[in-house]
Amino acid sequence: MIPEKQVSLQEHARELEPELAKLIVAIGDMTVPLQNEFPHRLMGVKNAPNKYGEVVAELDSWANGFICDRLIKTGLVRKIYSEELESPLLYNESAPFVVTLDPLDGSSNIASNNPFGTIVGIYRKDLPCKGRELVASLFKLYGPVTTIVLATKKGVHEYVKHRTGQANYMLLHESMKLPEKGKVIGFGGDITDYPEQIYKFTKSLVKEKKLKLRYCGAFVGDFSQVLHYGGLFMYPMLLNKPEGKLRLTYEGIPMGNIVERAGGKSSNGKCSLLEIMPKDVDGRTPLYVGNREIVEALEKALA
Repeated sequence: MIPEKQVSLQEHARELEPELAKLIVAIGDMTVPLQNEFPHRLMGVKNAPNKYGEVVAELDSWANGFICDRLIKTGLVRKIYSEELESPLLYNESAPFVVTLDPLDGSSNIASNNPFGTIVGIYRKDLPCKGRELVASLFKLYGPVTTIVLATKKGVHEYVKHRTGQANYMLLHESMKLPEKGKVIGFGGDITDYPEQIYKFTKSLVKEKKLKLRYCGAFVGDFSQVLHYGGLFMYPMLLNKPEGKLRLTYEGIPMGNIVERAGGKSSNGKCSLLEIMPKDVDGRTPLYVGNREIVEALEKALA
């Protein structure tokens, strides 16, 4: 639903508890200094790999440090779990929130100037805990325009960075729901490594349901298309990677919270991503998010 008048993120967040509203606004306020740094670090590579043994873009490493520093300075975050941290960062034991962070999702898109973004989960409880304990989750998408999609108990809302050039976000879509009829499908991984039942199901969505293939290589970008147009995004179990690629804590749970609050469904092929107790904050999961009807049909195909 498009709002009738311009409402800022600061104004709209007043319906939330004050501490949470302050933290969300602070995350929005990080946008300008982050964007100002992007052009200077596009091609750099950090010498040491991350904890997963992956090559790290210089921008990933810098963004992680910058965002963690800003989160700490709010005085509202006691602990940060990040894909780019070897171990959780414990700072202020009296602060109310625990944050999970994928500082730059889709970082392989950096050098080619394609969409990438940031994924954040906000808890009051420490981890491990189920995704149902999320207080809020959001993603920031650096695309043709910069947007924030926020999910709380008040619903799912999208905000767009204002043209003034400052870190002012205005409400773009309020109380978002996935369209009833899905239009797009995005899927990651090598399809030659798909189990047969997943390959057949994917093929049926394209050939029989006429879903259009849309894949940009960044979860935030592919998920945003599903949120707006309906459909399915998946990074499934693979024959050579039965646990999939995406990480439950940093990617699956925060985005699962958004899709479910928007009327859709998340799944690992058996149950909601929000019902899984993570055994390890770095653990991976098969991931399917989209329209409830489609995800339930996929679960049935996998049963």
